[in-house]
Amino acid sequence: MTNIPADDISLKPEIPDHEPTGDWKRYFSFSTDHKVIGIQYIVTAFILFLVGGIFAMVLRGELITPEADLVDRAVYNAMFTMHGTVMLFGWTFPILTGFANFLVPLMIGARDMAFPRLNAVAFWMIPVAAILLMISFLVPGGPAQAGWWSYPPVSLQNPTGNLINGEVIWLLAVAVSGVSSIMGAVNFVTTVVKMRAPGMTFFRMPIFVWNVFSAQLIQLFGLPVLTAGAVMLLLDLTVGTSFFNPAKGGDPILFQHFFWFYSHPAVYVIILPVFGVFSEIFPAFARKPLFGYKIVAISSLLIAGVSGIVWVHHLYVSGTPAWMRLFFMLTTMFVSVPTGIKVFAWTATIWGGKLRLDTPMLFALGGLILFVFAGITGITLSSVPIDVHVNNTYYVVGHFHYVLYGTVTMGMFAAIYFWFPKMTGRMYYESLGKLHFWLTFIGTNLCFFPMHPLGLQGMLRRVSSYAPEYEFWNIIASLGSFLLGMSTLPFIINMIASWIHDVKAPSNPWRAIGLEWLVASPPPVENFEEIPLVVGEPYGYGKSEPLVEKR
Repeated sequence: MTNIPADDISLKPEIPDHEPTGDWKRYFSFSTDHKVIGIQYIVTAFILFLVGGIFAMVLRGELITPEADLVDRAVYNAMFTMHGTVMLFGWTFPILTGFANFLVPLMIGARDMAFPRLNAVAFWMIPVAAILLMISFLVPGGPAQAGWWSYPPVSLQNPTGNLINGEVIWLLAVAVSGVSSIMGAVNFVTTVVKMRAPGMTFFRMPIFVWNVFSAQLIQLFGLPVLTAGAVMLLLDLTVGTSFFNPAKGGDPILFQHFFWFYSHPAVYVIILPVFGVFSEIFPAFARKPLFGYKIVAISSLLIAGVSGIVWVHHLYVSGTPAWMRLFFMLTTMFVSVPTGIKVFAWTATIWGGKLRLDTPMLFALGGLILFVFAGITGITLSSVPIDVHVNNTYYVVGHFHYVLYGTVTMGMFAAIYFWFPKMTGRMYYESLGKLHFWLTFIGTNLCFFPMHPLGLQGMLRRVSSYAPEYEFWNIIASLGSFLLGMSTLPFIINMIASWIHDVKAPSNPWRAIGLEWLVASPPPVENFEEIPLVVGEPYGYGKSEPLVEKR
């Protein structure tokens, strides 16, 4: 490993020599290279995305008719639980962690993460959690059926009497995933604080790094609470404690506080890195500096701070006192201020730019459009009178999926196309990329928009059968879900064909500004031959000042 002068970075990673960059076996090994670990996360997450998508299409196949005539109700509940769990803990968190792993050290001028071995351990806990989830669906004691939130007393029901059942294994999987994320958060925060290259001040960091940093602060603050709640619920199920069991004097509402204290801020953990992706793509494809860079950076920390005082809006109908409803309604509405700052900055960046509508830009624009719609419905749900009316309806499901699929998944596809040349040294097929975008954008709206009128009409969520008057919108939503499922086919073909194609991609096909674009594609083992000295601003499009100075 290349020696690093002590004044170049404040914390040197103590790691063994990395594997040769051309050895495909490293992706199946206990690698400590952050770039390998990043791709391991991304590929693993996409496989689980396909699994969660299959569950979703079965659910929408059931809901295309009012009668419960496709799968048994218990199977429906189990698949419903697995869909939400896999998509959250198997898709969104791991793929975002994968991009953060690959990009953050490159973007700040470091050779690796602060704790490479801890980084590797955190990744290999994800396949363990995924295997546990699949086992929980198949065990003889019956699968978990209490939803991805697993509220007691439903989650405490054990009709078979077996100690080892799907709910117990499901909780173990969630706990393993939580520990992995905590380990990752410690690593990311340490890396950003201690391993920036000389000259890389906080206000020279790319917004993607700012947003990953802010998201991981939320993880450190909130995730231990959810993990503790999962462990307490596991103890109620296995050893007979009574934390949440009302039959033994426990308080099931307490679990909701444990759950949502983290699980609503988790939305910002998921979406902040996507905001970072938008902030990297829009300037590159508009050929303009990011408008209001410092304000956009500070708004990320503001979102992280406010996210800790919004969780009770999920409990408006759980006996919450009026003063608490009012307080959390106001704090939830206030989150729209820093997010609105970001939307305004992106719009100002795009406005008047020399736009290139390549696939990454299309996905980023589509994600921004869908996020604005999700934000509007989110503001309505923050209002106590509206939320009480639609709390348990498909309106909430529609809003949630516009955030998690319309914004996050679109943003992740934008990131894949944008950094695919850097990760692989290959160029994707633009025509397949644009086909993938239009199928995804149309399918997303067909699938999730109908859920809003369904909710306003009163259709309850979490059901496998419904009244005939809701059939029309359900047919549209189901057809949209099938289109979404088909939309992944051109993506898979594109990625596989591009990866094995012999034509090399340029090191910087987008003419983007950033340290990651100054190295070869794919990056060398140690990232930089010499740690760079950063002297310029991160989004100097159209300006003559260099980003780094030769040393």
